[in-house]
Amino acid sequence: MDDLVHHPQGDGMISAREAGLVGCHRCGTVHQPQDHDCRMCGKTLKSRKPNSLQKTWAWLITGLVFYIPANVFPLLSNRVLGSEDGHTIIEGIILFFKKGDFLVASVIMAASLLIPIGKFLIVGFLVLSIHYRWNLSAHARLVLYELVEFIGRWSMIDVFVVALLASLIRLGAIISILPGPGSVCFALSVVFTMISAQSIDAKLIWDDTSKEPKHE
Repeated sequence: MDDLVHHPQGDGMISAREAGLVGCHRCGTVHQPQDHDCRMCGKTLKSRKPNSLQKTWAWLITGLVFYIPANVFPLLSNRVLGSEDGHTIIEGIILFFKKGDFLVASVIMAASLLIPIGKFLIVGFLVLSIHYRWNLSAHARLVLYELVEFIGRWSMIDVFVVALLASLIRLGAIISILPGPGSVCFALSVVFTMISAQSIDAKLIWDDTSKEPKHE
């Protein structure tokens, strides 16, 4: 995000762009507009990442496309005495609820359904609010951005559990647990969604805030 500087004629804070400066996207060092490369890290200076919102939409839609088969195909398959049976995410949640394992079912439901869907909605809402300049404060947009960053680290719980079970439970022809095609689609969906969140230029959050109410 733009480094904030003191306004020369007031007590408020303004962004580097509003002050006629350019902030480095990598290290945050502020430069004069005629500078081309950051004096600290050497990165090419740009006031805003080019096509940031378009890239975010592209990665987000790609993640959504892979999320659909992730819920249709089995997340894992258990093979017992030569007989193979697979379960989708929703089937697994229902199965754990029926067995009384409410904690496990709740964790899987949160990691597989609530967190991914919530991330799709939040990123989409954030990009739309920036693009159409909705009447939303920069602080509210920042909270949404930080929320996406926070929940993103928990998105791979299901993939980790499947990989752990597949590596631990292998008893030859008696019983084994194998990752299903749904786990691959789910992992790709998580990766693409994470890239979409990283593609957002956080500096855009602070643009066009002149109409926001001033707080005393």
